[in-house]
Amino acid sequence: MSLDNAAPADLQWRKALRSLGNGNCVEVAPVTPGVLVRDSKDLDGPVIGYSLESWNSFVIQARTGSFDFPR
Repeated sequence: MSLDNAAPADLQWRKALRSLGNGNCVEVAPVTPGVLVRDSKDLDGPVIGYSLESWNSFVIQARTGSFDFPR
């Protein structure tokens, strides 16, 4: 996915609701047809694009604990 669909100034980046506010988080911005992700500490750094299908799959797995460390 590329940034061709939206100018960087037009993107509406947001952090996770559970962000600790310590600068160690990612931000996401919706674009057609998917989601862009960047490091909140490096606003001019690389941006990774995901299709909606891939992003939704990731969110579902994260919510169900698929990435949690074993206790």
